Amino acid sequence: MCYANSSTSVNIDLAKRYQKVVPELLPDKPTFYASGFDHPNWRIVTTNPEIQLMNWGLVPFWFKGQNRLDVSNKTLNARIETLDERSSFKHLWNRQHCLVPSTGFFDWQHQGKNRIPYFIRCKDQALFSLAGMYDTWMNPHSQSLEHTFTIVTCEANELMAEIHNVKKRMPLVLSPELESDWLSGNFQWDLSKRIASEKLVAHSVNKRLISSNQADKPEIHKEFIDDSKRQTNLFD
Repeated sequence: MCYANSSTSVNIDLAKRYQKVVPELLPDKPTFYASGFDHPNWRIVTTNPEIQLMNWGLVPFWFKGQNRLDVSNKTLNARIETLDERSSFKHLWNRQHCLVPSTGFFDWQHQGKNRIPYFIRCKDQALFSLAGMYDTWMNPHSQSLEHTFTIVTCEANELMAEIHNVKKRMPLVLSPELESDWLSGNFQWDLSKRIASEKLVAHSVNKRLISSNQADKPEIHKEFIDDSKRQTNLFD
């Protein structure tokens, strides 16, 4: 799955990478760690000429409830295998696709009762794209339009199956060659489009820091070696 992400690129780098315009008021603060369950705002790429700011946790346009968390906590991720079946996503398939910029995402490995956090990034891309979908919802309280998104996931590759070793899922990391197909809705899914293990790099990170309220700092990306066990990185 993908419930935590980072995006440390400045706006000018995002604009150059995606050939988009940066709105004057677009926040430019780096994010080293953000949990989807905190529903952070994220700089998102669509077919719109401008980079847009959206909230993580998709709220479908048809939602009539009073508390958006009733749905958005359940829509941080969307399985690509069932996008055309689930009511929250099927109206978006091949229509409202987006790119979620990332400089690395986080996932947890289960070792018995213990859980080990890992940071995963692309080996040859400092800034890469996760596949996403978005929708626009009218907030009944404020009468304002809210733009929200979800990150699309797929079956894990060999590396991610070792890390996310219970559900064996991973975010759909798009190669630059596939980004335009995804945005245009001309994307035909099969496992050959899943990123290969050898194109990813992964290492464990500080569990105490990631579990605190101080995780959003550069140190969270550093490899963590447990001196008490003198255990080497699983992926060395």
